[in-house]
Amino acid sequence: MASSEEDGTVEEKENNNKKRTKSTLATAWLTFYNIAMTAGWLVLAMAMTRFYIQKGTHKGLYRSIARTLKFFQTFALVEVGHCAIGIVRTSVIVTGVQVCSRIFMVWFITNSIRQIQSEESVILFLVVWTMTEIIRYSYYTFKLLNHLPYFIKWARYNLFIVLYPVGVVGELLTIYAALPFVRRSGMYSMRLPNKYNVSFDYYYCLIIVMLSYIPLFPQLYFHMLRQRRRMLHGEVIVEKDD
Repeated sequence: MASSEEDGTVEEKENNNKKRTKSTLATAWLTFYNIAMTAGWLVLAMAMTRFYIQKGTHKGLYRSIARTLKFFQTFALVEVGHCAIGIVRTSVIVTGVQVCSRIFMVWFITNSIRQIQSEESVILFLVVWTMTEIIRYSYYTFKLLNHLPYFIKWARYNLFIVLYPVGVVGELLTIYAALPFVRRSGMYSMRLPNKYNVSFDYYYCLIIVMLSYIPLFPQLYFHMLRQRRRMLHGEVIVEKDD
């Protein structure tokens, strides 16, 4: 009897040690990841600032930072993996939608249609994204290190009130500016007849994407407002069952 109890205790200790090791490794990786992403978006901020100071115009700015932007925004797909394996307690679906929508904006709109790369709306969402990501990744980094300055926490849960809507406006105006070029070129579209017997119109796809902001934006925005109340004012948010 004693032997079986001892075996159970040893097994429990081994399991606890494994959990601690996994937790330590996860924390180390997340700390490295968030530091790297903070640095990456800081590089983008400095590159945009330097370009505008030197050139005195936003025209050509996107092309000058496109490679760095595509790398760091695409690398954010790792965050969906973080949620999927459970090292970050956030919805896979919510994270996936947010990350993939950004990647869609970068690769399938701004990067694909050169005629719109100098639009003011592109610069608008780029500036908002850059500010948001520097704040967000800094927040996660300091929180993981258990040294979170209040001004970082304040910025994380206050500046989004303005930045989020402004960024959405920039994204929508950019998609709108892309519509005439997409319609004329027929890019990413498939017309009948073809060997696959499938029709797809990228122009109407973009219109659907724009319309999807109507239900999605309020949900995400009010979710952040609830988080703000909880984090800054200590309010307990009770979710009602449908």
